[in-house]
Amino acid sequence: DCMPQFDIFENGNYNDLNEKGKRRVLYRVEAAKPTDTGSSLQAYCRNRNKERIISNWGHETYPAPPFKDGGIIGSKIALFGCPVENTLETIGQIEQEENLPHPLLNGQWAKTAREATSAYLIYPFGEEDIDHAIQLTKQAGLKYLYHPGPFKTWGHFVLNAQFPHGVSGLKACVEKAEQQGLHVGVHILSNFITTNDAYVTPVPDARLAKAGRSSLRESVNAQQEMIPIEVPDVFRELQNNHLKTIQIGNELIQYSTMSDTTPWKLLRCKRGAWGTTGKDHLKGAKIELLADHGYKVFLTNPELSIEVASNIARLFNETGLRQISFDGLEGNRSTGMGNYGEILFTNAWYQRISPRIREHYIADASRTSHYFWHIYTRMNWGEPWYAGFRESQTEYRLKNQAYFTRNLMPHMLGWFSLRNTTSPEDIEWMLARAAGFDAGFAFVVNPRTLKANGQSDNIMHLIKIWEAARMEGAFNEDQKKRLQDIHDEFHLEVTGQHSWKLTPVHVSLSNKFLNKSRLLEEPTEASYDFTNPYKKQNLSYTIKMTSDDPDDSISNFYIELENLQRVVIQITLTAGQIFSVDPTGKAILYDKFRHKLEESTVPGLRISNGVHKIRFNGIFSGSDKAEVNLE
Repeated sequence: DCMPQFDIFENGNYNDLNEKGKRRVLYRVEAAKPTDTGSSLQAYCRNRNKERIISNWGHETYPAPPFKDGGIIGSKIALFGCPVENTLETIGQIEQEENLPHPLLNGQWAKTAREATSAYLIYPFGEEDIDHAIQLTKQAGLKYLYHPGPFKTWGHFVLNAQFPHGVSGLKACVEKAEQQGLHVGVHILSNFITTNDAYVTPVPDARLAKAGRSSLRESVNAQQEMIPIEVPDVFRELQNNHLKTIQIGNELIQYSTMSDTTPWKLLRCKRGAWGTTGKDHLKGAKIELLADHGYKVFLTNPELSIEVASNIARLFNETGLRQISFDGLEGNRSTGMGNYGEILFTNAWYQRISPRIREHYIADASRTSHYFWHIYTRMNWGEPWYAGFRESQTEYRLKNQAYFTRNLMPHMLGWFSLRNTTSPEDIEWMLARAAGFDAGFAFVVNPRTLKANGQSDNIMHLIKIWEAARMEGAFNEDQKKRLQDIHDEFHLEVTGQHSWKLTPVHVSLSNKFLNKSRLLEEPTEASYDFTNPYKKQNLSYTIKMTSDDPDDSISNFYIELENLQRVVIQITLTAGQIFSVDPTGKAILYDKFRHKLEESTVPGLRISNGVHKIRFNGIFSGSDKAEVNLE
């Protein structure tokens, strides 16, 4: 809460740590800062011997409780100088000499281990289908299987119905995977406490984080729906007040709103909220607003943060889990101790995991700090939910790669999700970036999309091919540079043991043709220029009917090249169907989810190097919005 944070999306040189004109969001800067006279390296220590009232978590009067952190006595700063190329090795030596966290992967320091960039499969397995999950992971050639959310509650981390035997059931899954050379991980929401957890119900824990407090102006009975209070301030702050829950003793109460004028009252209250019991309370009793988060969860004070982290460590020790993501780590700012609260949580976990787990684990995070850097393996964020497969947080993912390089981190691309319509071309687009940046990734699948997508097996096979080549270091530096460009496409195939063929693919962006004949009395033929930057070869093409209307179709279409070559295709494409032709003339008709419907052969189109005129036409039927894409 002292150092600047810079916006990685602003234009400019991100190696420049000068604060002037930069928005302070997203990434903290804990490094030497340029000054007029050279540079400044600042260390600081907060006095936490007594309570402070601070601006925090969307509240202006947030109580930061006292915490015995040991103070400044005995703390150390390591200053070192070395050739740039020896920086990482030197930090590793300092870690060991100063007894800092120094986790391993297969006996090697995790920051230099090749396995630190391992891609992994995210699949919601349980005791019943762990064998299928293991098979999928091996099919994709991956070594890590990761559950996106196996918990019924967060806080005590009670396992859900997928694990009817509880912790022992999860342990059995882990052991079964380990026997086949795989490691298992789970997704954690750090110090988020769900409203159904034992820290909340039936008796709320006194260590739930408090955003502010007041006292009862009058006594209230167990049924009273109007709560009179002395001080209104924190209770009318709504920026980060999602559950509107107060705690009086062992009762939780939800309120709807607060009176506009004195005497101050909380109105339309739900007594005994979240499974607690409504009780009588005396005048002067302390009333506290619980800190919460937009995920509709409560948060922790410092002592409860440590205990929740200990619960996670115990789960790892008991089951043998080897991978974790500290998602929502910023929630630990509920401790009132800023970034120190985040470090407190992760360090409590690390100090409590067994030596056996420390010898081999991977810890992801969406954010970091200078001390957490020693504990975690890598940052890995970029979410797949917000746009198409290629578009969701793409800029964020790419800018992260330079950030990782500057901060001596293994490279990761974030999460990607298999969807019903995800194509092999989409997957190779992603895998090319992974190879270019030498970055791992998470691939999210579930039973529904695996069944719906007709190319699931092919997609898993492509992941296996590309990841084997990447992890073996098959790509040279020139290839990596080309593979980083999101506008370029590539195809990789196996040619022998430890041998692959990498083929660049030039794609003309999809050209859309509408059913103009229903709108205007004009020919529907369309033409455009296509550039072949490579040697003479056969053209590949895909034709897709993109309309949603089941009555829309196109039939008897043709592709003509330079008025010299024409291929006429006498089939009918209906809504969503795809017709794909490879260089050999092999043609496949797919449904919209790429399930194969039929296969045929068409004459090849031979195209030489340079610019060529391509014409396309067909017989449209249906609405005037009937549309076909040619790629």
